[in-house]
Amino acid sequence: MPLASHGRFDYSPIVDRPQFDWPGGARLAVYVAVNCEHFPYDDGEPGLGYTPALDQPNTYNWGWREYGNRVGGFRIAETLQQSGVRPTLLVNTEVYTHAPQLVDAFRRLGAEVVAHGRTNAVQPNDMDEDAERRSIDEVTNAVERHEGSPPRGWMSPGANPSRVTEDLLAERGYEYTLDWPIDDQPVWLKTRGGPLLSVPYPHEVNDLPVFVHHHMTATTFERTIIDSFDELKENSTHQPVVLAISLHTFLTGQPYRLRRFRAALKHMTDNSHGVWFTTPGDIAAHYRAVVPAAAASTPFSDT
Repeated sequence: MPLASHGRFDYSPIVDRPQFDWPGGARLAVYVAVNCEHFPYDDGEPGLGYTPALDQPNTYNWGWREYGNRVGGFRIAETLQQSGVRPTLLVNTEVYTHAPQLVDAFRRLGAEVVAHGRTNAVQPNDMDEDAERRSIDEVTNAVERHEGSPPRGWMSPGANPSRVTEDLLAERGYEYTLDWPIDDQPVWLKTRGGPLLSVPYPHEVNDLPVFVHHHMTATTFERTIIDSFDELKENSTHQPVVLAISLHTFLTGQPYRLRRFRAALKHMTDNSHGVWFTTPGDIAAHYRAVVPAAAASTPFSDT
């Protein structure tokens, strides 16, 4: 008997894919995602327990995350502005109320805003389908109200979608999700509402697992970014690929880590021939134009 399947996509080796270029003849697309998140104080586990479990109120853990909203996020925005790299902002909509100046700082840089739930303290897998649908509607409406247009992309709080998240996103008109760290190219997903793109999002080139789970250093993260960039740039002579870099304001926004991230950015921008610095929404739009969704148009089945 075959193993249970998600039913969202079929296996496809990257060596057997259609050839195409990114805009301008580029073969490597790079985007930088900045996670701006907010948690309730004295109500549940702030920060998902990234510090040792303490009784509530867990001021130490909540405060660690809050540093990113007060300081670290602004430092990251300044660094990206200096590099000329347009950011992608993954925003909990509670940040619009709690730290509006932080969103303003990224909006001034022309950031693409990706819906990232209301708060990372509540994840789709904690909800039934009706509650999740209402949550997606509320988040989508909040982003549209503040940004003037609805978000094109979604990232689940905690990167923890439910069994129906993709169906609800497609039905709501979303173009792509960042919840599936499965590939170096976009992948068409099958949903009840029609095809939805999965745009590459990193588990490895991501400061949260690097610093919190694997206890690596800022210098290691710098080398992770640089080596991933150099390797993928070489790979891109064979297949067009995507490098996604994920930051969290309270992690890379720390001074000693920011300095090493700045060095990694300089390496990439100094070696930008054949590289498209972009956003996941623009990646999705270009990929949709060159690789049709026909393979994902068959009915969705989770068996």
